[in-house]
Amino acid sequence: MIELRETPFDPWQYLAERQVQQGVEARSGATAVFVGTMRDFNEGDTVQAMYLEYYPGMTERQLETLAASALEEWSLDDVLIVHRVGAITPAQPIVLVAVWSAHRAEAFDACRHLMETLKHTAPFWKRETLTDGAVRWVASNTPG
Repeated sequence: MIELRETPFDPWQYLAERQVQQGVEARSGATAVFVGTMRDFNEGDTVQAMYLEYYPGMTERQLETLAASALEEWSLDDVLIVHRVGAITPAQPIVLVAVWSAHRAEAFDACRHLMETLKHTAPFWKRETLTDGAVRWVASNTPG
C-alpha cells in the first residue's frame, strides 16, 4: 500500500489498521518500521515549516515500483509506505515505511532499503521556511 497525504497522520494507527486489514499480525514474525519526522533545524538553521512538493502520478508510480521490487527481492508479507506532501511543521511525521516478514533479517534489510531508496529516488522537493522568514529549497538529503 502506498499513500501520499496532505494532512497529519498517526503512524502507529496506520500500522495497527494495516496489520488487521492484511492479517499479517498472525503470520508475520517480524515487523520493521521507520518513521521519519520533521526536524526543527537543518544546515545549522532553525526551521519553522516545510512545504513538500511532489509530481502527482509520477511519485506514486515510483513508490509502487519501489514496494513491488522489495516484495520480489525479499520474502515479505506486506509493505506499507505513507508519505506527507504539502505543508508540514516540526515534529510531524513525514514518512512511514513498514514491512512484515516471517524473519527479522529480511524485515530490517527491506525496510532500510526502501527508506534509503525512497530518499534518493522519489520525486519530492522540500522548501523550508526559516524562523527569520527566509525561504530556501533543500538541495540534498542527509546521509542515511
